[in-house]
Amino acid sequence: MKTNIFLFFAITIIMTACSDDFLENKPQASLTDATMGSSDGAELLCNAAYAALGGPEGQDWSVWLYPTSNWSYGEVRADNAYKGGGGVGDVNDVHRMEIFDVDANNGNLDSKWYHLYCSLQRCNSALRVLNVNNDEAIDNRISRIGEMRVLRAHFYFELSRLFNRIPYFDENVETPDYVKIPNDQYTRDQILGFIAQELIEAAEQLPETQTEIGRIHRYIALAYAAKVKLYQAYQQDETTHKVTAINTSLLNEVITLVDKVLGAGRYGLLDDFQGLDLVANENSKESVFAIQYSMNDGSTSAGRINWSNLLNSPSGNSPYSGDGFFLPSQDLINAYQTDENGLPVFDYQSLPDFSVVTFVDDDNITLSNANGNVDPRLDFVVGRPTITWKTYSERPCQSWVRDRGTYGHNCAKRFWVSPESGDMYPGWPWGASALNWQIIRTVDLYLWKAEALIEIGHDLETARNLINSIRHRAANSEWVRDFNDSNAFAANYCISEYPATGWNQDFARKALRTETRLEKALEGERFFDLVRWGILGEVMTSYLKSEKDNRIYYQNETFKAGRDEYFPIPINQYNFSYGLYIQNPGYAPF
Repeated sequence: MKTNIFLFFAITIIMTACSDDFLENKPQASLTDATMGSSDGAELLCNAAYAALGGPEGQDWSVWLYPTSNWSYGEVRADNAYKGGGGVGDVNDVHRMEIFDVDANNGNLDSKWYHLYCSLQRCNSALRVLNVNNDEAIDNRISRIGEMRVLRAHFYFELSRLFNRIPYFDENVETPDYVKIPNDQYTRDQILGFIAQELIEAAEQLPETQTEIGRIHRYIALAYAAKVKLYQAYQQDETTHKVTAINTSLLNEVITLVDKVLGAGRYGLLDDFQGLDLVANENSKESVFAIQYSMNDGSTSAGRINWSNLLNSPSGNSPYSGDGFFLPSQDLINAYQTDENGLPVFDYQSLPDFSVVTFVDDDNITLSNANGNVDPRLDFVVGRPTITWKTYSERPCQSWVRDRGTYGHNCAKRFWVSPESGDMYPGWPWGASALNWQIIRTVDLYLWKAEALIEIGHDLETARNLINSIRHRAANSEWVRDFNDSNAFAANYCISEYPATGWNQDFARKALRTETRLEKALEGERFFDLVRWGILGEVMTSYLKSEKDNRIYYQNETFKAGRDEYFPIPINQYNFSYGLYIQNPGYAPF
């Protein structure tokens, strides 16, 4: 069992049920004020805040539907994935997200809002105790304050990029006053500024290292500040959500922050991309900030595993026996095609679909148009029929999708350990392991710095080198072998680094955005990247058009710019505010 600080007992002792008041956060056990004001009590409150990274209601059913991994909010709502499962009616609230048919009554969104405010209120509860005590009363008090501020910033950042108009407050606001805080007091850009500043200030309170794996330290705060400032740099119109300007001063701050983190000398890329899905590498040099998971840790069932992804393990005839949600889109598969030089095909949507499945029965599946050049990361990320699945030798990925008539035949290969591995829990929960969920990994730092340099238009050569280092890793990873012939590769893998010739700002921007998609596919970030860049409407309109022949449920669906960049404010939260909250642009007003 690995060491981690997200102790299950902290949840059971001080489970912070949010009652009808979505922000009320009170310990629910018979703990005295003296106990909670002690060092042990403060530690319990801090542990509960950490535990909220995996979902504030612990490892129960709720996190399956409102995942902290953002697979439904950041990937299914974009061009990378389909909902999957047993058809469009299976978890229909998420299907509605996929087809841009959501409103203020969507229960999934109400619960996501509720969970995030419960989570940040755990941070506030801890901070209130930490603030009124001194260093003699509470061990590591200043560090714990910094840790709670980083966690709170994380939860606010999630709220901001999901819901746009949100009430923003700190631990000094009294509970009865929550209802008086409007959700339009600050703009999106202002809130991002507050979050970034909190992270910068928290970094000064944090040590450079922590003795416990997973505990937040200074470089996590600085890395997260770089991410938030990158978002803040793309200034948005409050009504249309269009990017109106790019703040180069903030981009320079992103570069400075990334350099500070990388300058610590502790971060780098793993040698093999596929090593990202090995438990042995989860707290490696590529992990900057992660949700720590564990098995056989004394908690119920398999342990504190990633319940956010529980619905998503492969289904059908797979050895995982899962529910088969979260399936890669055909468009994502097509995007991995490369040209004769091993570079991405930017206009891949003009080409026929790559790797088209012909299905006769479970044992007779063939792939057509599958001989062209592809980036090897395709078969690191996507489970294609007839292709070797990780190190599993009994059979290839084949008929592992639950509803193939609706969603096709491809499944997600990332985030699962190989089924024969001793790291996978046998039985329910299907496919469970102790594999962490990476919130920030080293490759993010490379991409953020490259993006900032490109948008500034300065030192494009450094940006090229950063992107090429990522492609170099993919090229030198162990490529997937043919299932029936271990001497041959499973596809015509061809990937090269970008040459200096033709590397101007426009080309570099396309390369950066493509590399971000291919490297980070299915990690829960795609939708938010597209919003930040101001190209979501363009991309999703093109995507829906190109996918209509593959997914019948897209036939009559459209993306509405100026609305669909953010979710609506849930009706239950409007009612909580006694009519104070206002709705996001594009949605029916309250």
